Amino acid sequence: MSIANFTDMIQQQGLAQETKTHLRVTVLGGGSFGTAMANLAAHNGCDTMMWIRDEAVAAQTQATRINQRYLPDFTLEESLRIVSSLDEAVRNRDIILVAIPSHSFRSVLKQIAPMISAQVVVSLTKGIEKDSFCFMSDIIRQELPEVPYGVLSGPNLAKEIMQGMPAGTVIASASEQLRSAIQQALHSALFRVFASDDVHGVELGGALKNIYAVAMGMGAAYQVGENTRSMLITRALAEMSRFAVKLGANPLTFLGLSGVGDLFATCSSPLSRNYQIGYALGQGKSLEQAVQELGQTAEGINTIVQVRARAEELDVYMPITCALYEVIFEHAPPLSVALSLMKNGNRSDVEFVLPHQQLG
Repeated sequence: MSIANFTDMIQQQGLAQETKTHLRVTVLGGGSFGTAMANLAAHNGCDTMMWIRDEAVAAQTQATRINQRYLPDFTLEESLRIVSSLDEAVRNRDIILVAIPSHSFRSVLKQIAPMISAQVVVSLTKGIEKDSFCFMSDIIRQELPEVPYGVLSGPNLAKEIMQGMPAGTVIASASEQLRSAIQQALHSALFRVFASDDVHGVELGGALKNIYAVAMGMGAAYQVGENTRSMLITRALAEMSRFAVKLGANPLTFLGLSGVGDLFATCSSPLSRNYQIGYALGQGKSLEQAVQELGQTAEGINTIVQVRARAEELDVYMPITCALYEVIFEHAPPLSVALSLMKNGNRSDVEFVLPHQQLG
């Protein structure tokens, strides 16, 4: 059965969302995932805007109903409004979804601070701020200290969402009302929104998995076998959870969509930007060439730098991350990543199960 037929079947069975919501939703950022979420909210009946910084690009997208740069093969919902005025996009709205690359996240929040009244702010960005090691929730708390906030993360490849393929995500927040509002705005017959109160765990899963997508893309370029891929994914999960617990997250969070789910999707799909960067590096291209050819932000490269430094500070064993850093920035042979998996074999298979044995 094709995905189109599956979608029709779901709708015919009456499982599609029938009660339209009138929440006022704004997505800041016109990248692929931000566009997909804005389109989904508009489809669900929300009064939805998407802010694009470039006035000409915003006008073109509004007129053509196509995000030519990021999602050229899809037509956007007619009700979705694309604007370039930040004031128009933020004032008198209910939900602000921020899909801005990590390097610009803080500056945009500083700009919208005077416009915030009763809005809630949710990060869609899976990354870490350069140098400060702040996650996006940290930046929200610092720049908008009185605002209810959350993070949205999961195995969410934008093109598949736009195609109507079934998918799920996680909204994490300490506020039950915020979680409910996001579920109301984004949940549909083909997009399920789960809830969590482990903000750091969900956010860490979304950021850290980008590291291992780079590794997996590199491995794909070298045509590694399924055994190697499976070992890489499971040891990546061990590294992620080990690092996250050191920062106060719940290790069980990594068994969900924002952990192993996102890790699997990002490490398995050529649609992943970080996978594409790794593949290009594995082909022998320079980092500059790989980033230029991608034409989009790949958060994984900055995350490798930030996490390696913090892991050393916290004395957290992260051999894959460290090996990747050496390959990308110190010109070590790519085989170093595979060799990092084979060191220190006398360790626990499943993290935290054997507390008296070395882990890795």
